[in-house]
Amino acid sequence: MNRRLLCTIFALGLFPFAYALGQSPAYPVKPIRLVVPFAPGASNDTLSRATGLAMGPLLGQLFVVENKPGAGAMIGAEYVARAEPDGYTILTIQTSFATNAAVRAKMPYDVHKSFAYIGMMAKSPMIVVIHPSMPIKSIKELIALARKRPGELNYESSGTGGSNHLTTELFASLAGIKVTHVPYKSLGPALTELLGGQVEMVITTLPSALTQVKAGRLRALGIAGARRSAFAPEIPTITEGGVAYVSEQFWGLAAPGKTPPDIVNRLAETLRKAVQTPQLKEQFAREGGEPVLMTQEEFAKFVLADVERWRQIVKDIKLQLE
Repeated sequence: MNRRLLCTIFALGLFPFAYALGQSPAYPVKPIRLVVPFAPGASNDTLSRATGLAMGPLLGQLFVVENKPGAGAMIGAEYVARAEPDGYTILTIQTSFATNAAVRAKMPYDVHKSFAYIGMMAKSPMIVVIHPSMPIKSIKELIALARKRPGELNYESSGTGGSNHLTTELFASLAGIKVTHVPYKSLGPALTELLGGQVEMVITTLPSALTQVKAGRLRALGIAGARRSAFAPEIPTITEGGVAYVSEQFWGLAAPGKTPPDIVNRLAETLRKAVQTPQLKEQFAREGGEPVLMTQEEFAKFVLADVERWRQIVKDIKLQLE
């Protein structure tokens, strides 16, 4: 038996122990599947695709986006939680990931154990938009109409327990109005219905609605930010409309919980580099999203703190799921 063969056998014998020591073989060696737990067409999808396009060249592999909508984003999240923890299946998470955990007693995964949090992509304030046929042009007029017609105005969301659902219920509670929830499987189809005039309003992310607002197909009443957005400074804040209401959406990436630390580190480092590239900054800005740099530890703390924050909000507004 020659020396080369002996070295090969020795290396193969040690190969399994590399995982035990947290050292993975060369990564990545094949395309990475990025699961978006929503249908195509809204901010979750467009920002994820842009991020994957920016990360791919930095890792030397393609990012293949796969949409798995349903159950307020829980179907896609459960799929990734149960995926092989090898770094080749990762998940886009956003505020709905936190709100789902905040309102549901039973979940198909554990937000503390089922995921390795990679980092944040971007943040954006929410925005109140209506169909242009409605005879109102401000938050004050919306509140007056809703008080005059309690329960008659319909709003849509990406699913019961999702961020659009909870942020709207929080707004309604603060404004002292009653509106009727119309859940969809994802925000893309919901926005299509709003554009067609089948429902009256939605509170969604700036990236999901800004293009339609600028084209005049939707009317923006207010931004749910602490200040006006640099991407749409002409739109007043909801606080300016008389309701002290601030709500932001975040987007980030997560892997299955037992993914080797060095792979998670590699993905986190690549994400931080990607969000600083001119092309991704420009794409985010065009959509109305602001890139945010976070370490894995910072992002994990942020996500879990957001879950607890929404749990308290749900308790305060006494929200009951349908």
